[in-house]
Amino acid sequence: MPPSAERKPTTSAAQAATAPAASGGVQSLERAFDLLERMADAGGEVGLSELSTASGLPLPTIHRLMRTLVSCGYVRQQPNRRYALGPRLIRLGESASRLLGTWARPYLARLVEETGETANMAMLDGDEIVYVAQVPSRHSMRMFTEVGRRVLPHSTGVGKVLLAHTPEDQVRALLGRTGMPAATEKTITTPEGFLEALGHVREAGYATDDNEQEIGVRCIAVTVPDSPTSAAISISGPAGRVTDAATDKFVPLLHEVAADLSAALASSGNGTGGNGQ
Repeated sequence: MPPSAERKPTTSAAQAATAPAASGGVQSLERAFDLLERMADAGGEVGLSELSTASGLPLPTIHRLMRTLVSCGYVRQQPNRRYALGPRLIRLGESASRLLGTWARPYLARLVEETGETANMAMLDGDEIVYVAQVPSRHSMRMFTEVGRRVLPHSTGVGKVLLAHTPEDQVRALLGRTGMPAATEKTITTPEGFLEALGHVREAGYATDDNEQEIGVRCIAVTVPDSPTSAAISISGPAGRVTDAATDKFVPLLHEVAADLSAALASSGNGTGGNGQ
């Protein structure tokens, strides 16, 4: 709707925009955050008609909400009139990632206590994997991973498990953007090989990195179910310790800790708080 055609909402419409939602919150806020999440699901850029179709909201309502988000810097309007996620969300995302890592540390510590190996938490940020939390092993050998480190997903267990349920065309597009450089002689360097590996991950419910990022190091990773942002936890250690036999013991523990972390995040999101272990 062009600015000249826009009408100010009537008193009843303005009241409806700030009316309590069924959940007890403010309806306009719920709708605004729903639109932001739908934009993220669509790749970060959408048109008003797409948002209207996806959300079921009328165009005038969406237009008002988007203008507010634009004025706050959380959304920006492109030259083609489509809307994209705005730069102010970056600061919020970075802060949330750090906090997510803080919440995860007690659960990673449990993994270290029970396996003796280094435990990590990672997320997919754009086309890269970023490590947001780590509790190191007590052993003197240290892994390549550290908090803040960014790597390409095709050479890591966390990358595989985070992409396992992504549509094939999107995976191919990501690999086309990043390329598939070999970190070691074991690194998967073809899209077909990587897609085959993702199929194994879906069947097994976990992913491995077998000397693919660093020679002599193996990693086992699982996703954190229902995480507010796609996240995975992993353990990594020398290949001589993280053997196939050890993997059989570690995988159930990883799933158990991931489920506990997921429950803690959910309770925190509901305002009830989540206590670390």
